Amino acid sequence: MDEVLRIDNLFARRSIRKYTGEPVTAEQVDLLLKAAMAAPSASNLKPWHFVAITRRPVLNQLAEIHPHGKMLTEAALAICVCGDPAINERMWSQDAAAATENILLAVTGLGLGAVWLGVYPREERMQPIRSLLGIPDDIVPFSVVSIGHPAEARPARTQYDESRVHREAW
Repeated sequence: MDEVLRIDNLFARRSIRKYTGEPVTAEQVDLLLKAAMAAPSASNLKPWHFVAITRRPVLNQLAEIHPHGKMLTEAALAICVCGDPAINERMWSQDAAAATENILLAVTGLGLGAVWLGVYPREERMQPIRSLLGIPDDIVPFSVVSIGHPAEARPARTQYDESRVHREAW
């Protein structure tokens, strides 16, 4: 693996909503899924599932379903991160969030662009996505990550705010 996650990737990670249309390779998809599953998980229970979508008709339908997903019409890939509450009822959503963030960081490391589209806990988003992707009723669609080769550049940044930091106690 030539790609190395460095601290700079944390600052370089930005929401990218415009893509070139160039495909994402199968190797890149596998790396993104491996990165997702390298996320921390409460008690290492790993209550996650992932749906990787590259078929244009499905990406276009996702763009219609999600109210903020119009960029999916240009995306080469979407990954729907799902959680299984039966595996860890109390912590599955935190594990899914960690997996989603790992995907975003890996995307940056691969020179791709992505944006996190929230799904859970909005039932009006979860149900149509569950139906479109054939997700079982007991599995919760948590997020959709829209991914592609960036057609826009956004500068690295930090949003550090000292007023939000409390040292030793509040």
